[in-house]
Formats: sequence, C-alpha cells, structure tokens
Amino acid sequence: MTALTDGRGRHPVTVAGQTMAYDDLLGAAAAVAAGLHDHRRVAVLATPSAETVVAVVGALLAGAEVVPVPPDSGRAELDHVLADSRADCWLGAAPSGSRLASQPVDLAARAPYEPLDVDPDRTALVLYTSGTTGLPKGVLLPRRALAAGIDALADAWAWTADDVLAHGLPLFHVHGLVLGVLGPLRVGGGLVHTGRGTPETYAAAARAGATMFFAVPTIWSRVAEHPEHAEALRAARLLVSGSAALPVPVFERLERLTGQRVVERYGMSETLITVATRADGRPRAGWVGVPVAGVETRLVAEDGTEVPHDGESVGRLEVRGATLFAGYLDRPEATAEAWTDDGWFRTGDVAVVAPDGAHRIVGRESVDLIKSGGYRIGAGEVESTLLGHPAVAECAVVGEPDDDLGQRVVAYVVLRGAAADGLAAELTAYVGQELSAHKRPREVRFVDSLPRNEMGKVQKARLLPG
Repeated sequence: MTALTDGRGRHPVTVAGQTMAYDDLLGAAAAVAAGLHDHRRVAVLATPSAETVVAVVGALLAGAEVVPVPPDSGRAELDHVLADSRADCWLGAAPSGSRLASQPVDLAARAPYEPLDVDPDRTALVLYTSGTTGLPKGVLLPRRALAAGIDALADAWAWTADDVLAHGLPLFHVHGLVLGVLGPLRVGGGLVHTGRGTPETYAAAARAGATMFFAVPTIWSRVAEHPEHAEALRAARLLVSGSAALPVPVFERLERLTGQRVVERYGMSETLITVATRADGRPRAGWVGVPVAGVETRLVAEDGTEVPHDGESVGRLEVRGATLFAGYLDRPEATAEAWTDDGWFRTGDVAVVAPDGAHRIVGRESVDLIKSGGYRIGAGEVESTLLGHPAVAECAVVGEPDDDLGQRVVAYVVLRGAAADGLAAELTAYVGQELSAHKRPREVRFVDSLPRNEMGKVQKARLLPG
C-alpha cells in the first residue's frame, strides 16, 4: 500500500513473543524490498511470526504481489496455489519439499525506507478462497481496496495511533493479515499477535495495555468460559468478532464478564469488510452493523426485485464500493459470474436489513437459506435460538431434501454435558415457542463436534447428505 508506513508508529509490534520497534520493522522490510526488484509475485508461508510480517510489508513496499499460504497446507493444495499463482519465489522460509526457490528474510537487516510510487490499482494480495465450490481461486485485492477498507474501519471504530491491537488470528486471511497486521501499521498503532488465540494470551495482552481485540467466535466462546481471564478485558476500548456469527449467549455472557458489548462486522475475501458495527453505535447481538464508508449494499429477491428493509424479509446480499476485489486470477468467467449487469457483487450470502440500516447475516444462500413448505427460513436465526437453550453448547442448522416440504429443517447439536434422552422434542418445542412454528427443526441430531475450518467456521457442506 502506498501509504502503509507514512507515519511513525507510537507502539512496537510484537508477534508470538518477538518484539520489533516500528523503525526496526520498517528498516527490515525496506531491506527485503531492496532485494525484490526482479520479483513480481511472491509466496509467503504465513506462520504467526515476525518473519511473515516483515516479508509481507517488504513485498508491499517493493510493489510486489503477495500470495499468503497457510502453513498447514497439504501437498495438493500447496501445489495448486503455487502453480495457479505462478509465484516467482518463496519470500522467507519455504515448506519442506518445495522446489520453488526461496529468498531469505533477515530480521536484523536494515535499509533506508524510500516510498515507492505504485499504481493504487496494482494488485497487493492474491488471497486463495477456501475452494468449497472447486479448486481455490485467487482473489486479486488491489492496493486501493486495502487502503479504503482499513481507512473505513478506522473511521467506524475510531481506530487511531493510540490503539494497540491484540489478536491470535492466522496471517493468511483478511481478518488476521489485512485487518490485524496492515491495519495497525497503516494507522500507526501497536500490534500484539498472541501466537495462539486463548483466554490466557488475550488476558495477558489486556494487562499489558492492549486496547482493541480481534477474535473469531470460537475464541470469544473460550474467553467467556473463563471469567478470571475475561475480567482483564474490562479495560479494553473495543472487542471485535468476525468470520462467523457470534452466538447470542456468548455475546451476553461477555457483556456480563467484561462490561463490553462485542461489535461484529461482515466481509469476505472478495470484498474485505463491508459492514461493521460502529464504535459509537449500540452493538446488538446477532447484528453486524451498517455499511462502512465507501460501500453500498442491497437485498434482492430471486426475481431481482429489491427486498424491503424491515428487519424480517430475507434477501440475497449484494455489495459495491471501494473495498472490492479486481477479479479472480485467470478466471474471467468466474469473475463475470460474480457481478450483476449493473455492477453489484453477488456475495452468495443472504441477510435481513432493519429500517435503521443494521444488517443481520442469515448465512450462505447455498446452505443457510432453507425453503421449506413455501417459507424462506434463515438457518442463522434458528441456530441463535437453539444456542439460547442451556443444554446446547454448539449447533448447526441445515436444510435437507424432503419430498413433501422441499427442504426440512435439521439441527445438529453438541450438548453441554446434558443427556440426550427426550431432549430432541424439548429443543424442537423451544424453537417453536421462540420463533414461528414453521421454523422448528423437523429433526435434531446430537453429535460430539461440528466440522470447522481453520477460522472456526462450521463447514455445513460436510453435514449435508451426498
């Protein structure tokens, strides 16, 4: 990003216990940049380390494109990403067995920082999607989108150089890398990457002066289960949850334990963060806020007509604005399919919007919009209700084919130590009492755990038959 480091950070950057002063990080990154004149696109094995941060920043300073690679990638995934991206080299450590050349990153090296005039439309990051609909696609994120996204969140969250951000998120996604590393560097604030996202590490960061915390619901759920660590977060300015919906009971318990109402936000690799609860707003459990500066959203029905913003009607969510990607790498057909004729990006998510503009994400249209008996049911609403029952620790709701209804509502439930005997009927009745009768699960299946990806999102496709 052109203006990634125009200021001078007031706080150091600490990653997994290794601390670098702002000027030292910038000097090390400038040394990396000096050695990248012949490289257009580099792969970075995105371990939670200072080496990853310096490598990414150095490549961006040089105007190169960065391909962040999950450190736990399997051989097939790794081969696909390297072949598809055509990365010139590994920047920093390379995974065992890789035949691609590696250029080392020396944290002790220093070079003068000389701002490079780079076209803001030039690609900064090539982020690979999860590949739920085939092989992962490379999402091309231009430098202007990263700058617009971070600046919009700085506005929404009153994020300044006085803040110190703490998190333990992976460094190969929007949440951990763009928001969690490039964000504090752009605003000039501090960063504490805790290595692992645990109640203990978050409490330690809070006691050390962190003012903002990013986490996924899995981490927040664990914090809520440890009052002695949650108490330390009372001094924080902002707690942020993302990547999946935060269960209402977790939201409420954290408020009791920390005195903080967690703010949620919504986005994806292709759009960065488009909707967020503002720091000066009133966070509501289950709602992710309003569009950030420079972004517009709309809800449409299957026939293309607009869906009313009444807080109840479900529609397909489409967005446009300054934070959106430039397309999929070498996938012109997929890129074209992602956009409407009038220039809106099809997120693939379904949502409701309240009269005041607040958004609630129902989930993915493919698995979370259930069409049963002529009704359109949002799986997320049923899940939030089930999580309000004291016996339910986790749950996932899907729509399975049904000869009579089209789809029937099926709930997969992880119990909180309770016996399953007779509980299925009780949970079904509970949902019927809280919601409309047609939203009740037709079947409740008790499981020991739910399939999740590395960001804690439930992989519902693995729950569906076939």
